[in-house]
Formats: sequence, C-alpha cells, structure tokens
Amino acid sequence: MRQVVLNIVIAFLWVLFQDEDSFKLTTFCAGYLIGLLVIYILHRFFGQEFYIKKIWVAIKFLAVYLYQLATSSISIITYILFKTNDMNPGLVTYETDLESDWEIAFLTILIIITPGSTVIRISKENKKFFLHAIDISNEEKEKLLSSIKQYENLILEVTH
Repeated sequence: MRQVVLNIVIAFLWVLFQDEDSFKLTTFCAGYLIGLLVIYILHRFFGQEFYIKKIWVAIKFLAVYLYQLATSSISIITYILFKTNDMNPGLVTYETDLESDWEIAFLTILIIITPGSTVIRISKENKKFFLHAIDISNEEKEKLLSSIKQYENLILEVTH
C-alpha cells in the first residue's frame, strides 16, 4: 500500500514541477510511469514485493476464474440439455495445502460460485474439502480437481 501511495505522490509532484497552467492527465501519467521506475529501483528498501506484481497476479486470477466460470457454465448447460440421463452426481474429497482461515474461506467461495460443484463440509483440521459434484465420472472428476488446484495455486501466489 505504501508503494501505491508513494507512486501517486511522485506523479503529483511531477505535475507540480512541470509548471503547466492546468492539470494534464498526460503529465500525471508520465509522472506515474517515472514513479513506477523509481519504486521498482527502491522496492527492496520497503521490505515488500514490487506492487505491480500483485496487480498482475490479481489480473491473472480474474482471467482464470472467468475462464473456469464460462467453461463450467457451458458444461452444466450441456448436462441439463443433453445428458440428463448420463449424470453421475456424487461426493468428491479434495485435500488442500492452504493454511489460513482466509485462504480456505476464499477457496470455498470460489468452489461454491462455480457451477456444478459445492462444498458440503470442511474437515476439522481445515485440510480436506468434501464436495458434491454434478458428475463424478473419472474425466469430470479430474477436471474439477484440477480447476480447484489451479484456484489454490493462485490463492497461494496472491497471499505469499
């Protein structure tokens, strides 16, 4: 957070030092880019990662989530329209490497809002999820578990 504030301050200082008659967005953007360069050079002294990396991870996370949401929605629509008799609903277990309550809650929310699966229970140790899936055939089960693992890896990337 300190890096973002410092970057905005540098951008405003850049606008002030340009001695222009009015505020220009292009001058502010140039100052912001200069601030990015300065903060990138000095980010080791903050004791934190460069904040643009976190923004990139958040964008990547959003893209993966939207892709998973679209593909799972299409899959559910296909099941409803064409494969109603072929559905094989059931329970699946998933073991997680997440440790904090926040990470586990976030993964739970992501599983719940993705169509086709829901979390039934989480073990007392917060290491095992019990999920209900609309289809637990081997292929669909592997797809579900790999998408959950992808979510988990992105959560770990964001939080660590």
